[in-house]
Amino acid sequence: MRTATIERNTNETEISVDLNIDGTGVYDVHTGIGFLDHMLEQLSRHALMDLTLRCKGDLHIDGHHTTEDCGIAVGTAVKKALGDMRGITRYASAYIPMDETLSRAALDISGRPFLIWTVDFPRAKIGDMDTELFEEFFRAFAFAAGITLHVENLYGTNSHHIIESCFKAVARALRDACTIDARKADTVPSTKGTLGGSL
Repeated sequence: MRTATIERNTNETEISVDLNIDGTGVYDVHTGIGFLDHMLEQLSRHALMDLTLRCKGDLHIDGHHTTEDCGIAVGTAVKKALGDMRGITRYASAYIPMDETLSRAALDISGRPFLIWTVDFPRAKIGDMDTELFEEFFRAFAFAAGITLHVENLYGTNSHHIIESCFKAVARALRDACTIDARKADTVPSTKGTLGGSL
């Protein structure tokens, strides 16, 4: 089983993560931000990764540090759990509709972290969460995990639907990219023979 446990403590946040890439989508998430919990639950459920996460953050300031640092912690756990990435499919993409909304995610578990984020929101907040923080989450996640990640909302008018479809698209792409390719389960999917090194 590809698993990882992460403890990340700073002056701004204290975070623990237990992750099982080969899980069934069981989650137990508490960040102190209700909507962020909801999105991390979607990530776990649709990636079929078991996720337990606890975060105690400086929410008396705002949600920025909690959101960004959760992205770092989850991304770090994914990278650790994947190990040398031997046998993974590596590339994947997904389109996810949600009512009037359609979003797309494409990713490469490459060791070359990058984020393209083409998502606009009609509203500045969903619940108590600033919508601008979702880009911060995915940037932190992609760079910590060593993933090239492109996320785009193609159309939609409801902010809740827009971000939920983005999280679900990333989850489904991540699930597929982490899947072991039975035809090459003993090799790293790169002509270099390694992933996660230098550019």
